[in-house]
Amino acid sequence: MADVAVAAFMTAVVAVALVVGGTKEHVDALTPREKAALVVVSGLPAPAGVGGVIVQRWSRRLPRPRGALVFADQEGGSVRSFLDLPPTLPAAAYQTTAGARAAGRATAAALRRAGVRVDLAPVLDGADGPLGSRHFRRGRLGLAFADGLLRGGVAACVKHFPGLGTAPVSTDAQPHVEARIRSSEVAVFAAAIRARVPCVMTSNAFYGTERRATIEPGTYRRLRRLGFNGIAITDSLSILRHAPVERWARQAVRAGADLVLFTSPAFAQRAIAALTPLAARGELDEHVRRVLLFRARFRR
Repeated sequence: MADVAVAAFMTAVVAVALVVGGTKEHVDALTPREKAALVVVSGLPAPAGVGGVIVQRWSRRLPRPRGALVFADQEGGSVRSFLDLPPTLPAAAYQTTAGARAAGRATAAALRRAGVRVDLAPVLDGADGPLGSRHFRRGRLGLAFADGLLRGGVAACVKHFPGLGTAPVSTDAQPHVEARIRSSEVAVFAAAIRARVPCVMTSNAFYGTERRATIEPGTYRRLRRLGFNGIAITDSLSILRHAPVERWARQAVRAGADLVLFTSPAFAQRAIAALTPLAARGELDEHVRRVLLFRARFRR
């Protein structure tokens, strides 16, 4: 009966979201600059009008723009924007789905009190990947953590699609990382999608293509073919000190990303400027619609 109640509640939330925003008329009423800003997630202090902001350990006390959806990296262990909040255990420490689900619920409750509505977690990459204790022992444990977050009213954003299990090092460690797509990893993401996870973060690795996955159209085609209708967000595109911000921002949204993430506020501002001409031509409308629905569902 509890599962039925949760399903009924989420259906009601989505219905409210459709009324609050996301219709064609609502999108059409926005200026090109407003549309461009809505598909950007920025570090703090953020440019005006961004769709979301990411709170990092050093910026947690900075003011957040009114109306922006608040994201955090609260995976567990040492990877926590809020070191005083759960989960204290890293992903690799969980051995039961009950324990992982309880940790997700506790994390959601704590993040809501901190004003955070999206957790950039859990990592669903294969346990043999390069992220050490950030990997769950088994995919079902990561899915249970995501379920706990959602039951607690916080959006789980699973990562890093299509999987970093074969990567030799983390994409945070060096700018060019090669990996392979494995059906076993994609299957875990597919299971998360069947469980109605609302957000997926794409990988910054290269999978036998000229472009990293997060700006590669094939990544998003693969993701949507799995039946995913939620928000696709890039991993941070502030990965290089002299990143080609304008080119990457345009490539990412044209590839299929709904949100482009820049931990650098200066990069986020440049991205908005680069995306405004695309918005004027209507190229961002579908992404903006998804973002508005997502914000209406999780901003409360």
